[in-house]
Amino acid sequence: MKRFLIIILLAAELVSFAQVPSGNIDKILPVRGFCISVPSSEDLKEFIKFIDEELAPRKVNALILRVDYNYEYTSHPELRSENALSKKDVKQLVKACRENSIRIIPQVNLLGHQSWAGSLGNLLKAYPEFDETPKIVLPEKYVWPNADGLYCKSYCPLHPDVHKVVFEIVDEICEVFESDAFHAGMDEVFYIGEKDCPRCSGRDKAELFAGEVRTIRDHLTEKGRELWIWGDRLIDGKTTGIGEWEGSYNNTYRAIDLIPKDVIICDWHYERADQTPVIFAMKGLNVVTCPWNNSDAAILQARDMFRFRDQSTPQMRDRFLGMVQTVWSGADDFLDSFYGRKTSDKQNTDVSCFKALFGEIASLTNN
Repeated sequence: MKRFLIIILLAAELVSFAQVPSGNIDKILPVRGFCISVPSSEDLKEFIKFIDEELAPRKVNALILRVDYNYEYTSHPELRSENALSKKDVKQLVKACRENSIRIIPQVNLLGHQSWAGSLGNLLKAYPEFDETPKIVLPEKYVWPNADGLYCKSYCPLHPDVHKVVFEIVDEICEVFESDAFHAGMDEVFYIGEKDCPRCSGRDKAELFAGEVRTIRDHLTEKGRELWIWGDRLIDGKTTGIGEWEGSYNNTYRAIDLIPKDVIICDWHYERADQTPVIFAMKGLNVVTCPWNNSDAAILQARDMFRFRDQSTPQMRDRFLGMVQTVWSGADDFLDSFYGRKTSDKQNTDVSCFKALFGEIASLTNN
């Protein structure tokens, strides 16, 4: 009888871990990730060296590459950025990651982040009719706060033509990267359901946000792919005291109860080890914690993730997937700092945080 129970328990554990995203499935910490902008062609060789000599030895098994429009799209060449990666370039990245058992998850910012400071993103440049707030003109000199409440522009999720364009981009980038997952961004969405939008005006912002998540997720699911998003719009910024950047002040947080449970949440906090992964796990969502440039916070976040997995029920444990180190400079800047070509007077940097986080993970896992 005892042997039978042991077999049942082992089988249950294998089933639960089979639900973890593919790649190097580690029972101690299933996701050990790294998120950075896609490198330029000039930096590609060194970036592949970084994959081989730094990510692989640290047992990184997920690489989120922020591609956006830095690829030579054939479906929509009008959206290409200058000096975009070629298909040949991308295949070199795919080969390096495959050889090191690293899962690539390409990212294109959807919904929000369609502009930055005084610059309009490629999507709204090419398709201004998709703009949720066309009357708000980008300033020559951007400051925050401002009278328009402008941080980044959004596209209108209810525009009848927007998904045809963005999904052709999503499909192409997933196909060229041979990926079974896609990161849609969706962080820091300040403009949604605006009163001047002829389609969104008067609609519930949480339902609009959840509807866009569901629309993207359903499209990916049809093609056997998984959706990852940043988690800040699903956190009540006011109640938690986290604020309007790491949480929502425009009521999109209620979408946490409306989105599909198979969406993977990237829960980013850069100054403290906020305990919000528990919120997502208790809502039935799988979650990874994402630090940036604060080594002390990253170490605490890693310890928390191990504690959550160790001190939770089996149902909750497997929703705490792991850690993803984020980098918000360009890949070239990061590599310059990592290899000592550029120095900083700051005590905390993304490079120091990267080394501290994976050093702590190695210590906690004994490998």
